[in-house]
Amino acid sequence: MKVISAVLLLCALVAAPAYAIESFVVKDIQVVGLQRISAGTVFNYLPIKIGSTVTPRRASDAIKALFKTGFFRDVSLDRSGSTLIVKVVERPSIASIKITGVKELDKSTLNKGLEQVGLAKGRVLDKSVLDQMEQELKGQYFARGYYAVKVKTTVTPRPRNRVAVDIAVSEGQVAKIRQITIVGNHSFPEKELLGTFKLSTPTLFSFLTKNDQYSKQQLAGDLENLRAFYQDRGFLNFNIDSTEVSITPDKRQIYITVNISEGRRYMVSGYKLAGNLILPEAVLKSLISIEPGSVFSRQKVVDSSKRISGRLGDLGYAFANVNAVPEIDRKNARVAFTFYVDPGRRVYVRRVNFIGNNSTDDDVLRREMRQFEGAWFSASNIKLSRRRLQRLGLFDNVNVETPAVPGTSDEVDMDVAVKERLVNNFMAGIGYSDVDHLLLTASVTFQNLFGTGKQLSTSVDTSSYDKHVDVTYTNPYYTMDGVSRSLTVYDSQINASAAYIAAYNSSTVGAAVLYGIPIGEFRTLNLGLGFERVALTVNTSSALVAQHFVAKYGPDNSVVKGTLGWERNTLDNPIFPRKGTYQRLQAEVAVPGSDLEYYLMTMKAGAYHPLSPRYTLEARAEYDFGGGYGNTQDLPFYKNFYAGGSSTVRGFSPESLGPKDVGGPNPTLPIGGNRRVLANASLLFPVPGTAADNKSMRLSVFTDAGMVYGTGQPVDLGQMRYAAGLAFHWYSPVGPLSISVATPLNKKPGDNTEMFQFSLGTTFQ
Repeated sequence: MKVISAVLLLCALVAAPAYAIESFVVKDIQVVGLQRISAGTVFNYLPIKIGSTVTPRRASDAIKALFKTGFFRDVSLDRSGSTLIVKVVERPSIASIKITGVKELDKSTLNKGLEQVGLAKGRVLDKSVLDQMEQELKGQYFARGYYAVKVKTTVTPRPRNRVAVDIAVSEGQVAKIRQITIVGNHSFPEKELLGTFKLSTPTLFSFLTKNDQYSKQQLAGDLENLRAFYQDRGFLNFNIDSTEVSITPDKRQIYITVNISEGRRYMVSGYKLAGNLILPEAVLKSLISIEPGSVFSRQKVVDSSKRISGRLGDLGYAFANVNAVPEIDRKNARVAFTFYVDPGRRVYVRRVNFIGNNSTDDDVLRREMRQFEGAWFSASNIKLSRRRLQRLGLFDNVNVETPAVPGTSDEVDMDVAVKERLVNNFMAGIGYSDVDHLLLTASVTFQNLFGTGKQLSTSVDTSSYDKHVDVTYTNPYYTMDGVSRSLTVYDSQINASAAYIAAYNSSTVGAAVLYGIPIGEFRTLNLGLGFERVALTVNTSSALVAQHFVAKYGPDNSVVKGTLGWERNTLDNPIFPRKGTYQRLQAEVAVPGSDLEYYLMTMKAGAYHPLSPRYTLEARAEYDFGGGYGNTQDLPFYKNFYAGGSSTVRGFSPESLGPKDVGGPNPTLPIGGNRRVLANASLLFPVPGTAADNKSMRLSVFTDAGMVYGTGQPVDLGQMRYAAGLAFHWYSPVGPLSISVATPLNKKPGDNTEMFQFSLGTTFQ
């Protein structure tokens, strides 16, 4: 009985209100203990007002409300007659925050993060937030592999109820992945499976790639890559049984063990279509890449579904859904698929909206659109529109979204968001390059003149051998049909001996007009006409080819020349393409009756093929040739082709390959030739530490090949020179910059080599 009474008494005490205060009507409220916070702030949060009746329950709620503000360390209520007395003890405010020992994290970003969670000078100190900050800060370091990190926070009292917060970080050393082990693999060697992982044990480039630092998110991605690897090779029931991540006691090394079950390899027994097909079954089946009797591949199934939905999207079915449902025969290790097609409703594009083009007129963007307002939705036309905008070179990024129009089921809008690139600029500078040597330059370029997309540029370049002035104006939409027109005038003074090629001086003035006529979505026909006057000066120290030319044709010649070109270009970006091809044919012919009669022909082709989101394979080749006709026997020597240097065959000195001035005053001096062969293969990849889609810089490992041949020499590919190396490409504020380090692979006696080279102002194609 005594036990029962004791229990009842305890329950009564627990059930009683925490703040025992008798009920009364409040006629006045006083606040005691305030230092920085105003009484009005307390009254604003206090749920009890003058005239209210205070009960034990309402008193408890009032105390909870004031605690909830986070301003107070202690709150209590008292009564003096009909006056409610609120007693508070304020939390201290933060007088200063000092962070020491942080090297891996950006301090400015860290300070912003602290401010967002309430840790900033002048704020009220909340110990719980301080504890949370410590845990989150450790989490940031753990994500970077710093598992030995220590965070110590010291709170030091200061006058006027303030505190100084000192955050001392001891980062320790980053933990490295010592070993990754895959258990349960029988069909593939472990080395091949680990090739699908981005995480790895330390390598030569790990200090840049950080791939030897453990990340939970990256491991999850690697495991998904491993799953895709198996399922693309027929292992339908592949399973990752467990993943064990262990760290050594000194927190310096990490061991990862992945246990897998491969299962059996499945073959495709067949497939069929179901649902609302819209298109003939034969057309849809042509889009399916899996075949009966083939090894099951998840990627082929996914790609087949995407192709069908994409084809329906071109017909206006923007929200088409294709779901491949498997029918598994586990006994015989066979799988069949049913592609259920749900096209949804056919939709129109109501409106095309442009966002972010603050300096560019809407018309410049709208004329590139291949998806029109009021037309059926077309996925391919939207994709093509985005590509055309990217190829303008005016934008760093182009993003397209197609949200549904509220209140309708058959309309969408096309929102085109662009990020403009700084393309209008003034540049003046002094520099040095492997070709021009000392270089003084000044230019004014309006690539987007007054936001119209028209281009106006004028430049003055003065190098050790070339003084060049030109003005060019281009209207990319000279006609409504997209015909472009470019007007150019130029004046050039060359001292070729300073460039270590056929010694002569020349003065050239000229003007030209060029029209670009679109003859397809990716094809353009170029037609041009120009005038050029060349005055040559030679002496006994000039190359024999220059002396003979002036003796035969005189020092001054005027030429009216026509140009004819054809180009096909499907590249996805004019600066840093990742996929697509281009082919160019260009002919320059002196019009019959000119002082000189000659022709030049250039044939160039290239291709970009993405190997993965980070790696792209580039291949290109070029063949150039020229000659004289009519009253001119040979190609004028100052029109000769050259090879060697940063834009042709890296690793060899600029313009050094090919025929020399044999028998002349400078027998080792290059004089160029009337035929040239160039080839290149490159593996392009992002700069370590940058995003895979970085649009301002990238690296490449390359192999160059090339040679120049003179009149009467056969094009002997066995005479070509080869080089290999590493290059850095950067779209800098002053133009495209390329830096390369290359080594010749088959240097011959008499060849001049140069390991380090760079160029500025030349595109990366």
